[in-house]
Amino acid sequence: MFSKILIANRGEIAVRVIRACRELGIASVAVYSELDRNALHVRLADEAYALGGETAADSYLNTSAILDAIEQSGADAVHPGYGFYSENAEFARAITERGVTFIGPPPAAIEVMGDKISARLAAEKVGVDSVPGTTEVIQHPDEVRSFGAEHGYPVAIKAAYGGGGRGMKVVSSDEEADAALESAQREAESFFGRNECYLERYLTWPRHIEMQIIADQHGNVVWLGERDCSAQRRHQKLVEESPAPNFPDEVRQAMGAAAVAVAEGCGYTNAGTVEFLFQDGEFYYLEMNTRLQVEHPVTELVSGIDLVREQIRVAAGESLSFTQDDVTCEGHAIEVRINAEDPAGGRFLPSPGTISSLQLPQGFGVRWDGGYEAGDVVSQFYDNLIGKLVVWGSDRQTAIDRMQSALVELKIGGVATTANAHKAILASPDFRAGVHSTKWVEESLDLADISGKSDAAGDDPGEEDPRVRKDVVLEVNGKRFEVAAWVPESAGVAVSQKPAKARRSGSSGSGTKSGSGQVTVPMQGTIVKVLVEVGQEVSEGDAVVVLEAMKMENNINADKSGTVSEVRIDPGDTVGAGDVVVVID
Repeated sequence: MFSKILIANRGEIAVRVIRACRELGIASVAVYSELDRNALHVRLADEAYALGGETAADSYLNTSAILDAIEQSGADAVHPGYGFYSENAEFARAITERGVTFIGPPPAAIEVMGDKISARLAAEKVGVDSVPGTTEVIQHPDEVRSFGAEHGYPVAIKAAYGGGGRGMKVVSSDEEADAALESAQREAESFFGRNECYLERYLTWPRHIEMQIIADQHGNVVWLGERDCSAQRRHQKLVEESPAPNFPDEVRQAMGAAAVAVAEGCGYTNAGTVEFLFQDGEFYYLEMNTRLQVEHPVTELVSGIDLVREQIRVAAGESLSFTQDDVTCEGHAIEVRINAEDPAGGRFLPSPGTISSLQLPQGFGVRWDGGYEAGDVVSQFYDNLIGKLVVWGSDRQTAIDRMQSALVELKIGGVATTANAHKAILASPDFRAGVHSTKWVEESLDLADISGKSDAAGDDPGEEDPRVRKDVVLEVNGKRFEVAAWVPESAGVAVSQKPAKARRSGSSGSGTKSGSGQVTVPMQGTIVKVLVEVGQEVSEGDAVVVLEAMKMENNINADKSGTVSEVRIDPGDTVGAGDVVVVID
């Protein structure tokens, strides 16, 4: 078994792995960006090493910095969590070439399945059918239009090296192809470090059902049941449950066998998820995620198997602690993702900020996997998942009732969250009947009066006392150390700091007034594209800029028709909530 594991991630998944390490008697090593220097995963780990930088690209996607941390810490294994480097074969290979174990599949399996195009071909080789799509990277929007002409619209543009709905855009017409491809490539580059995309036919009313598998290094591959992840927005999951409702057992068995065949076909080991779309009694292979999934707790609750613990054991060369015949799933589990995101009547706007208060639900069958505590900051630079609320019940109705009760107890102050949207989902007759699809939240669920505001005490954290850097020299037992201390600005420490880049925005703090022509942004973020210029005629509702916040692109639209008289931002500018970006006369 390992003596020390470095977790190359942050947030709730890093916390989850740290706890598993502690139970196994393994020392844990955290890594952190400048913004995460006092994050929960850093506070819980046995050791922690700075990566530098603020953005993911400068920190958690900085290979050399992570390799340095591995060397400094003496870690003999690395757990990648999910996202970041979890499905990056080059990173896995860099780890293993140093004699350090990568707690995940072999690099060759990641390469086959991490590239969604080669994954489609691999599935076809073992007789598992995919949704109709391309098997080559698309280079030009004309290819999107040609595919649409052949298969019909809508068409999905998807990141070849991605997952979780990131870098995915749905195209409904020829006119949308150019902007959609450009946006998909931008998001893919931002989240996965590669911008290659491919095409798939977009099914009209599918359910998203996935199979959890795990394989050891001795030829044993087991599937642990399915999860229904059909309640989504922006092609990203909101609610997951196991088992899937209204799901024929013969289809379940066939899908499980298909998942095992896909895993065996690429020489897979460790935990993974094979995802399918299910519609009209037929299922289609979608992709394989070569990592632990965000929604793994629902499988743990119904199967009684600790997946992270099993991942570590398998990576250490041990056999699976169970066989296929040993797997029995009992009861029903539901997980809801609590994101720092305002449902805002169905728009789901990122809501970074400081968590001023956090009251967690308790009781039989209730679990919270979180990455933050009260006082922590949810940054615009990272994914906005605060934590996952998971419940178990003896049957689906009990689980739904228990989750509704738990959501009443959950209180989060300081940021908007998706909790109220989950209450609406669970109360819906469609969800209760299990007839929802991946498009149901956006096309059918009534969220008109749903906001992310919490009634938690201290919901207004006020002005946060910013911290500044102070370089000091210390001597410990005669040895000199130069260290950096981060102290409250109010403490009066004089430091020289690099001036922030000036923005051309001349307004902040006030939201866009309907029809005023003062187009503002609803949240802090980065301008990735300006779609208009001075003198251009626009109509109400036209997109004028594209804002990226928490790795999601958001179109900011004109609030009235008229002529653009001012453009106050450039691509790359950072803006705050309420900043005016475009003026329309």
